[in-house]
Amino acid sequence: MKRTELLLLMLQVPLDFLLLILAATSAYYLRLTAWARGLKPILFDLSMIEFIQIATPVALAWVVIFALAGLYSTDPNRRLMRDLNRIIFACSAGLAAVALYIMFTQQLFDSRFLAAASWGFALIYIILGRTIMRGLKTLLYQRGVGTRRVAIIGHHGAAEQITKAVQERKALGYTLIGQYVHFDEETKAELLHLRPDEVIFTNPRAHEEETLSAIEFCNDQHIRFTYSADLFDTFSTNMSVYPIAGVPIVELKRTPLEGWGRILKRLFDIVISVAVILITSPFILLAAGVIFFETGRPIIYRNKRVGHRGGHFFAYKFRSMYQKDCTGEQFGEPGVHAEEREQALIKERSARRGPIYKIKDDPRVTAVGRFLRRWSIDELPQFFNVLKGEMSVVGPRPHQPREVEHEPGHHHVLVIKPGITGLAQISGRSDLAFEEEVRLDVFYIEKWRLLLDVIICLKTPFVLFRKRRAL
Repeated sequence: MKRTELLLLMLQVPLDFLLLILAATSAYYLRLTAWARGLKPILFDLSMIEFIQIATPVALAWVVIFALAGLYSTDPNRRLMRDLNRIIFACSAGLAAVALYIMFTQQLFDSRFLAAASWGFALIYIILGRTIMRGLKTLLYQRGVGTRRVAIIGHHGAAEQITKAVQERKALGYTLIGQYVHFDEETKAELLHLRPDEVIFTNPRAHEEETLSAIEFCNDQHIRFTYSADLFDTFSTNMSVYPIAGVPIVELKRTPLEGWGRILKRLFDIVISVAVILITSPFILLAAGVIFFETGRPIIYRNKRVGHRGGHFFAYKFRSMYQKDCTGEQFGEPGVHAEEREQALIKERSARRGPIYKIKDDPRVTAVGRFLRRWSIDELPQFFNVLKGEMSVVGPRPHQPREVEHEPGHHHVLVIKPGITGLAQISGRSDLAFEEEVRLDVFYIEKWRLLLDVIICLKTPFVLFRKRRAL
């Protein structure tokens, strides 16, 4: 999902809660009007503040019911009319739950007028809120904000139907950047240049090699791959189905980390990072001071790494080497010479095979640096990378560009942000072969659950404090 879609989806929850509180407030003031008093005298004695205190947990429970009813679905193509039907069902279920609670707990407060009026106002406000949010989303799409850049492959009726709809109906949230008859080398070259967000494959007569090639390309380039239902029997994997212009479209899901999964993981990252930074702040300050007094500045080493969708970022670490031995753009011309020396050391002392290297008894590491590496204190600044959104607390290991460029298979793990810890890290740390590490990372991506992140975080300290030699 695009960031605009995620933002609107995330805002929908607090908006619904506030509208439900507004509905309860409106019902309360309506009950105090002369018209309502004329229908039936007021038998309860509740101030506005007391009533809101009662309504708040009820509103929270209704939001949960809304979620169970699918009102916070991540499907970007869901219809407004279907949402309206679900709103009526969810509000009615919420009213029934309130009635059952009052009955079984034998509450003294029993104003049927307030309950019915709150239900009616909730329907009006929630429907109005959804309509406004849908209108805002449409307005943003019409202005080209948050639209998905899509390429369509195919030449039969479905391709033409989808192409026409995408071009004429901006509210669908698509911007067409290319249409191709087949997926061949020429198409691949153009897509590499255009970098679409999504490729819709609508050619049921394509050879199996062409279809699989398109899927592999989209996986490697971190592009969303969808296809018409004509190809439904071709695949057996996680998928979701939605219509575009009446044509059923199926999305191959590589990871549950879309929609709410992505939001939950981001919230988890922020909470854990803030907590770790606060708890370890004395160690962070102490480490910074010791590094400064031992070898001077810079204290933080910025190392270029490959991140989400192949983008580059600088991972922060406490500098654990002498300045003259530090590689990278941060150190200018000396950094180039340091990289040449590093290549020689890799040939002589690398403790790992394949593109990932670990230099045994690295002479470039300072005395303090060895201690920091031994206890992974040098990685604490990476929690600031997490707060910036460049990394995640849990995810695949962040690799250097030169480590990844010679291993095309590794691109599959770049579909999510790299992590400070991860399934591969707790399963062998630096002792795993490259292929085993990638296999574990792919498993994590495909089977992600928030509980898995919690388990990995809980296991990380035990792995960290095992007797392990810092290379």
